[in-house]
Amino acid sequence: MGKRFVTIWLPHLKTDRFARSNTALKAIPFALALPDHGRMVVTEVNALAQAKGIYAGMVVADARALLHGLQVLDDKPGLAEKILHGLAEWCIRYTPVVAIDLPEGLVFEATGCAHLWGDETKYLRDITNRLHKLGYTVQAAISDTVGCAWAMSRYSRGMSIVATGEQMDTLLPLPAAALRLEPGLTERLQKLGLRQVKDFIGMPRQSLQRRFGPSLLKRLDQALGYEAEFLQPVQPVEPYQERLPCLEPIISLTGIEIALQRLLETVCGRLAKEHKGLRVAVFKGFRTDGKIEKIEISTNHPTHNTTHLFKLFELKFERFEPAMGIEVFVLEAQKVEEVTPVQVKLWQASQGLDDMQLSEMLDRLSTKFGGGHVQRFLPDEHYWPERSVKQAVLLTEQPATPWPAGKQRPVQLLATPEPIEVTAPVPDYPPMNFRYKGKLHTIKRADGPERIEQEWWIEDGQHRDYYCVQDEEGNRYWLFRLGHYDAAKTYGWYLHGFFA
Repeated sequence: MGKRFVTIWLPHLKTDRFARSNTALKAIPFALALPDHGRMVVTEVNALAQAKGIYAGMVVADARALLHGLQVLDDKPGLAEKILHGLAEWCIRYTPVVAIDLPEGLVFEATGCAHLWGDETKYLRDITNRLHKLGYTVQAAISDTVGCAWAMSRYSRGMSIVATGEQMDTLLPLPAAALRLEPGLTERLQKLGLRQVKDFIGMPRQSLQRRFGPSLLKRLDQALGYEAEFLQPVQPVEPYQERLPCLEPIISLTGIEIALQRLLETVCGRLAKEHKGLRVAVFKGFRTDGKIEKIEISTNHPTHNTTHLFKLFELKFERFEPAMGIEVFVLEAQKVEEVTPVQVKLWQASQGLDDMQLSEMLDRLSTKFGGGHVQRFLPDEHYWPERSVKQAVLLTEQPATPWPAGKQRPVQLLATPEPIEVTAPVPDYPPMNFRYKGKLHTIKRADGPERIEQEWWIEDGQHRDYYCVQDEEGNRYWLFRLGHYDAAKTYGWYLHGFFA
């Protein structure tokens, strides 16, 4: 399939935007101006002022002398690029490849997109009509090349569709400036009587290059399709992306679910054929009011399980607001990885974190409560309890050291030990009871002490004598006495953890 490109020309881009903000400006001629070497110079005019002979580059004093009562507003540097960037993001509903063409245009790559609207005529008409409704003056064209489409959007009226392979015949009657040449080069061609493309297109290429430089041939080759032209889209194009336009705006949850299911089936089908799975996916909805709704999910393992991914998106549907309706749905797999089959061992009942059911459960918990609520801890090479574990960066991270065997450790370890009141005989006997948060716990069973010395190469401090105790209710705790037992009571008792 040959490529097809669309160019959009907005000849009154900034004045149309001003008129959108202030509807009173639509009925009067006005211009935008910026200071230049101590004087105000017109930078853009609306259609009414242009019809009265006002044009960009005029001194404001001359423009007001020519048109009495001309309204002049302050222009804003960088405004055109800002407006075009916003319109380009809005136009992503028509194609994933939308680029800005300063100072007043947009360029799409429409390859494989037009059929979703019926044909190229309906596709281009829908774009221009929607931009007209937004308040912009629009001229558009579609062709095999950016150069030919650009020429037709600027030098023909309304909407132009150039059939495949007809760039040459289309360009011949157009002026030389239609090739996007520098003003100085266009003037040189006109002085020699070469006003239209047909006047010089048949000349020897060596003569054209020697007389006018390489830029003329480059622009000519780009317009005819002999030299490729690459676009820089406003948003990077995801290689795994699917789009679903709607005949009518979708406002119901059922419609949104059907659209998501179809997109997931298509994307996951491609991924499965390539033995890949997605890690991060974004579901977007382009609303009729110009806003974009989107929800994002992530997984711990690459997957192309349609049912599992649908459930993850379903947990976030409450954030997806269709308002007056969504006209285009897009699903992007922003992060994709190879799917590595897991070797199942007959003598092991569990695969640990490689178990897909466990991984999918963690995905659902992370999606529902947030990624920070699901954590995994690994052993660290320290004796001191607070330093003996560390949080894993990834749920799939492998421990560098094994968990210590033969030592009882609580399931929940407090980040900071909490002081408690203890009644204990001396010396080194387990406590008889302790009071924690106002509640008295009578100890029925106890084991200890286990002495853990402070890591002197890291920090100075007293040792700890730990006891595993069980109260009258069957709850188990990890207590310790800080320092040696003495009559001056320089020691203290602390609660450090809870057993299951």
